[in-house]
Amino acid sequence: MGKRPVLVLLLALAGFSTGWAPRGQAQTAVRARPAPARPAADHLTDAQLETEIRARLARSKIGADKFQVHVQGGVATFDGKTDVLQHKGAATRMAKSAGAVAVRNRIQLSDRARQRASANLEQGRRRAQISRGEPRSEQRSNNSIPKAAPPVRPRVGTPPSAR
Repeated sequence: MGKRPVLVLLLALAGFSTGWAPRGQAQTAVRARPAPARPAADHLTDAQLETEIRARLARSKIGADKFQVHVQGGVATFDGKTDVLQHKGAATRMAKSAGAVAVRNRIQLSDRARQRASANLEQGRRRAQISRGEPRSEQRSNNSIPKAAPPVRPRVGTPPSAR
């Protein structure tokens, strides 16, 4: 075997490995791009993100709780105290929608908020018991709750009279 066929073979292999294609033919090699650290729309600095979160807090009902917010490295940190259980979750959702990468929620619930949440939970249990026709009880174990059977569906192609 001569030098020329080997040289042609090496050049052909080199062309395929670099993604080169002859004129008129499409390139089949796809080069991957590294993923950005944040979504394209969220190129906010920490100061801009903090300002945006503070503005959203000021426009919302939870702004009355006067939470402290600080952003570092795209991570929003909330500090404060609230009497409403839902305000804690609302603050987290607000920061994430503003563009925070993560949220450290150190908002503490007052004793009053914990008592109201507990009372609402107990009241909800009583409503469910009444709607099922069961007597009211203060405590029930989770094991005594019957599981609902899945709905029975007719088989496809079954005549209506057999259903």
